[in-house]
Amino acid sequence: MSLEGKTALISGASRGIGAEIARELAGKGALVYINYNRSEERAKAVREEIEGNGGRAEIVKFDVKNAVEVSKSVKGILSVVKKIDILVNNAGLTRDNIFAMMKDSDWSDVIDTNLGGVFSLTKAVIRPMIKARWGRIVNLTSVAGQYGNPGQANYSASKAGVIALTKSIARELAPRNITVNAVSPGLIDTDMAMSLPDDARDTIISKIPCGRIGTPKEVAYAVDFLVSKYADYITGQVIGVNGGLYM
Repeated sequence: MSLEGKTALISGASRGIGAEIARELAGKGALVYINYNRSEERAKAVREEIEGNGGRAEIVKFDVKNAVEVSKSVKGILSVVKKIDILVNNAGLTRDNIFAMMKDSDWSDVIDTNLGGVFSLTKAVIRPMIKARWGRIVNLTSVAGQYGNPGQANYSASKAGVIALTKSIARELAPRNITVNAVSPGLIDTDMAMSLPDDARDTIISKIPCGRIGTPKEVAYAVDFLVSKYADYITGQVIGVNGGLYM
């Protein structure tokens, strides 16, 4: 499972699932670029933890929904490392409300970040991958994008779009030895999950066959597998990490 000699870029990696993915891939030997938008101190803390454990990491600031920022930042990385071997599109946000009360800005912010960000960042890194004839792209989606979630029309739509985008570009890039897959977490022990009211969180857990909330590390393990040599023949797939919440 060694990733020695590989460079990975993970969006939204200053905390939660993204930070755990950064730790996991760095632990396998990859040089990890930790993207953040606002949480610089958290990003630095993740980098310092990785370096303290003998890994290699850098931090890079950009907003995934700003295509100009994305392009400029990726060009800066490529001027140093020449190619990005692994891309993990993890950055995302929620703006929950019932559909009738949802603001236009809440819709556009979520779609532009969760789906538009995947488009812009993938577009920025793909040409060197194609030239190298090797690459691994993993997009973080959600069970909300598979079964729909009341109060999350924007989020569910964005994550369903990520699944469709994953499958489409997987077909295009497979002949170039570039795999594109999605990981779909369920209820995971992150700030987002902990912000739910206790009764809402307990209701969701009651529907999970495994009977518990998941951990960011369990999501990171799935990403780790998909970027490894053991997943060379896997592309266009959605891997659920949800304890059986959605089958």
